[in-house]
Amino acid sequence: MKFVQKKEIPPKYILLGMTVLCIILMLLSLLFENVIAPLKHVTGVVITPMQNGVNAIGVYINEQLDTLQDIRNLMEENEQLKATILEYQTNNKEYQQDLIELRELRTLYELDEKFPDYHKIAARVIANDGDNWFHEFVIDCGTKQGVSVNCNVIAGNGLVGIVTEVGPNYAIVRSIIDDSSSVRGMFLTNSMLCTVQGDQTQITDGYITISNIDKDLEIENGTEVVTSHVSDKYLPGITIGYASDVQVDSNNLTSSGKLTPVVDFKNLQTVLVITDLKQTLSE
Repeated sequence: MKFVQKKEIPPKYILLGMTVLCIILMLLSLLFENVIAPLKHVTGVVITPMQNGVNAIGVYINEQLDTLQDIRNLMEENEQLKATILEYQTNNKEYQQDLIELRELRTLYELDEKFPDYHKIAARVIANDGDNWFHEFVIDCGTKQGVSVNCNVIAGNGLVGIVTEVGPNYAIVRSIIDDSSSVRGMFLTNSMLCTVQGDQTQITDGYITISNIDKDLEIENGTEVVTSHVSDKYLPGITIGYASDVQVDSNNLTSSGKLTPVVDFKNLQTVLVITDLKQTLSE
């Protein structure tokens, strides 16, 4: 069985037909005023509501078009605002990066002023061993910039470590928190010697080990420890950290304790490399 599909007349054609009918009726009323006078009442009753309906439809369509235009304008403004916000965010990130770099440079400058007798160059950290702590890392300066093995490296408020390997444009630094690091230090208050030993396990709690302290020496918490003049590789007088919890060892001959480094070994970006070597200065 075949079904005949009914064709629907589009609404716009109906509206057009009604408009034409209204125009025709208005022309007839002008040409045959006397003839169709009795029909005026009927026209007023039938056509007037029709005209009102047509006008209402026209007003509605116009309002919808205005609303659509407003939506388009809002969408364009929204896209412009998104672009502006993105630009501001990009500029803000660049500003924050510049601010961080400025602070780092200011810190390096202040550190440089603390050791005016040493020749130094600034270097940027470009890689580490993948750990969260910088116990060994690579800098972007090498032999071409005057860096050599055993150059001392400083940052923040004091000692970072020492250069262990160097190439034309890079160098590897072993920091004082590395397990293989050992620095001969002394207490700033009395010049008594001690040994600062790296410990990658304890540094997660914020400290490393200080040992070989005279058992009769009373060390107050917060006593500053600096590099000693008897060290064979480290230049003297560079701050290492602050001692705490110093207690007599089980051998009853020496004391040991904790040392909190002055350098933030979780966030190293720029350092100063002292190009003067300990042996060179002592000659």
